[in-house]
Amino acid sequence: MRRHLSLRARLAVLTSLAVAVAVAACAVGCWFVVRGRLMDQLDQSLSGPRGGGPRAADLRSAGQQGSLCDDPPPGDRLGGFLPTLLVVSRDGTVCSPPRTTIPLKVSPDDVAIARGLKGATYRDGTLTDGTPVRVFTRPDQPGVAVSVAKPLTQVTDSLNGLALLLLALSAVGVVGAAVAGLLIARAGLKPVDQLTDVVEHIARTEDLATTIPAGGTDEIARLSRSFNSMTRALAGSRERQQRLIVDAGHELRTPLTSLRTNVDLMLRSETTGRPLPDADKKRLLVNVKAQLVELSSLVGDLLDLSRAESGTPGASEVVPLHEVVENAVRRVRPRGPSLHIDAQVSPWYAHGDAASLERAVVNLLDNAVKFSPSDGTVTVRLRAGELTVRDEGPGIPAEDLPYVFDRFWRSPSARGLPGSGLGLAIAARAVREAGGQIRLDPADGGGTRAWLRLPGALDAPLIGG
Repeated sequence: MRRHLSLRARLAVLTSLAVAVAVAACAVGCWFVVRGRLMDQLDQSLSGPRGGGPRAADLRSAGQQGSLCDDPPPGDRLGGFLPTLLVVSRDGTVCSPPRTTIPLKVSPDDVAIARGLKGATYRDGTLTDGTPVRVFTRPDQPGVAVSVAKPLTQVTDSLNGLALLLLALSAVGVVGAAVAGLLIARAGLKPVDQLTDVVEHIARTEDLATTIPAGGTDEIARLSRSFNSMTRALAGSRERQQRLIVDAGHELRTPLTSLRTNVDLMLRSETTGRPLPDADKKRLLVNVKAQLVELSSLVGDLLDLSRAESGTPGASEVVPLHEVVENAVRRVRPRGPSLHIDAQVSPWYAHGDAASLERAVVNLLDNAVKFSPSDGTVTVRLRAGELTVRDEGPGIPAEDLPYVFDRFWRSPSARGLPGSGLGLAIAARAVREAGGQIRLDPADGGGTRAWLRLPGALDAPLIGG
């Protein structure tokens, strides 16, 4: 049943239950306190203003005869006590004034008090007709006890009236608590309703630019700010995806157009019966192969970049950076057979993904090989976690340095060279995921120097140990 109730209804029900329990506890406690006070007052009226109650001698003098059982006259001669009196002797003989009250039932305790075995005591008793009374019995003369009783009707009537009053007040309190709970739940959940409306609007329209009002410091404000952060992150992710698609489409258009042109040219030569010369045909096929290689490289770079953009980097582990650099140098050497690659590396261990870091170093070396003259030297140094790759190429203009790590960005002088413009972006992403830094600077004496630094792994093997 509770699962079908709304949050507002559950809050109202819980508030009503809490108030009902509190009101019930207060009512019961009040009833018992009042009962205790009324019983104390009744006991004091039984024992008299001095706490002694009537004495047998008083009863004898009140009757103006020698018998304890003579009929006492009305008035205040008995100290204001109701004429429900009883005299008990130690042998169990009972005497009560005639024609004045209904006899009181004697209990064994009364006889024990007459015999001096117990002191004065209060108890609940009944008359012979079953009327409930409050009885006070005290020892009087040796071997005699006097009992005085008053009916409990005045107490029970007051308690019954009080119980009805408390029940009515409790019912009013519970109903009022239910109404107050509904009002409080409505007011308290109003920000939640507003938040729900905005979230439903975002889900319906996919308008991630919509923001949720987040004033204050309470939980609802924190939740609103969290939703705003989430929508901003989603908007940023969507923008990056759209930009990646647009940039990838732009980069793919050129090689695909060239491929289609070359293939159309070869097909036209075959269909028109005028085959191309062998040299031209071979040149076209070489060109098609180069464009396919470029497309494969571009697709691979796009996959690497999209994997990084999705926020699922490779597993982080202790990586021997010196081995990564040596492997990257070994892979790049065949790409510049006329170049001299001078590599000197010192042992260094860092946290990261070995494959991603190797791809980053390969991309840096590819750039150096691409822009170096045919007989130039590429200098590679790794010392204390700092890797530098220097080429002897034309260098990068200062105005282009802020854009070198942007996706698909290529300087005007490099747009005629093969490449997708994603290599440095992928390298920067891999280095940052490993907690490192990377930059490109103009090298002293010409050329470009790529610099990256990775923090050492605390749990790495001892270097030189």
